[in-house]
Amino acid sequence: MAALLGAALVAPAPARAAPPTCGPTGEEGLSAMPWGLRRLEPSSAWPLTRGAGVTVAVIDSGVSATHPLLSGQVLEGRDFNDLPDNQGQCDLVGHGTMIAGIIAGREGTGVPFSGVAPGARILPIRVLPSLKDTTDLRLPVEIAAAIDWAVEQGADVINLSLTTIPLPELTAAVDRALSKGVVLVAAAGNRTEDQQNRPGYPAAYPGVIAVGGVDEQGGHVGSSISGDYVDIAAPGLNIIGPAPQGPGYRAEPTGGTSFAAAYVSGVAALVRAAYPNLDPQQVAERMERTADNPPEGHNADIGYGVVNPYRAVSSLLGTRKNQPVAAIAAPVVRDDPLGWQRPAAIWAAAVGGLLTVLLLIARPIVARGRQRGWRPGRRTDSPAAG
Repeated sequence: MAALLGAALVAPAPARAAPPTCGPTGEEGLSAMPWGLRRLEPSSAWPLTRGAGVTVAVIDSGVSATHPLLSGQVLEGRDFNDLPDNQGQCDLVGHGTMIAGIIAGREGTGVPFSGVAPGARILPIRVLPSLKDTTDLRLPVEIAAAIDWAVEQGADVINLSLTTIPLPELTAAVDRALSKGVVLVAAAGNRTEDQQNRPGYPAAYPGVIAVGGVDEQGGHVGSSISGDYVDIAAPGLNIIGPAPQGPGYRAEPTGGTSFAAAYVSGVAALVRAAYPNLDPQQVAERMERTADNPPEGHNADIGYGVVNPYRAVSSLLGTRKNQPVAAIAAPVVRDDPLGWQRPAAIWAAAVGGLLTVLLLIARPIVARGRQRGWRPGRRTDSPAAG
């Protein structure tokens, strides 16, 4: 009776709601690996790390948890807009799902596509109800709140494939995240007719890794905003990624720095997994120092160059920064206990060389004298000689 009563008091676990299905569908056929994956070849770093144990927060338009590429990869997140019950897993425009697929899509799904860090997990946070440019001051405030919430949930990397205006609330949230050791990766921004080359935020904040875009030939994408704040670059044109609804894939021919930022966030996840004790600045420096640098080392278009996943993870970088030659202390001159032998050896060699020369000169003279019958102590001159 007691046993039955105890069993009756144990409440059954609540059934977990199925992930929502929403957003656009895509083409189901994907026969070739996207050029961005061929260019970066993140699989070369996977024997060292796949990003396991790292959580990447995607603050965007939401992330689908039902696509085969993202099944099991997407955590329960949060919606800061009008769909709070969907926990950030409803992507009505398809942008955030493509971003998440590039960062941490599964491998081995039967299609030539995977994320840069397939061992990482995605924390979806929806702040973009659409992709339209907006001057609504609520957006940067919501992004700031999303950053704070991501930090509270234990995010290791935060991907910000968006741009907005730098309100004090956003500035403070970025500073708080960096102080907690969270790596922030953001799109440098895309040029529009009324926004030719204005810095994009939060990418332009100090400490945030600002990402520009390159094309298939490695050249700077014309729509990618240039500026001294650009830190690094990644594929940002002719992008392919998973669609929110169904098993298909969508193409974004015009691309954008949003997708370039996703590639870099994936590499940041690999680095954070391989080197968990690095702070955000050290993670950024590792990716910058191992990037495929431009000839001048850094420029306003692609920063320190195109991110290189294998080198970012495998390179053995010293903890001390290289110092200029003028800053290196002069070597200490020490007394040589055998110093007296050096001049003696030089003099001995000189005397020996001189004797050798004299012997070589004397030898033909002596031989010629013997031919004439010269003997020591004997005169050869005669009175008839005249």
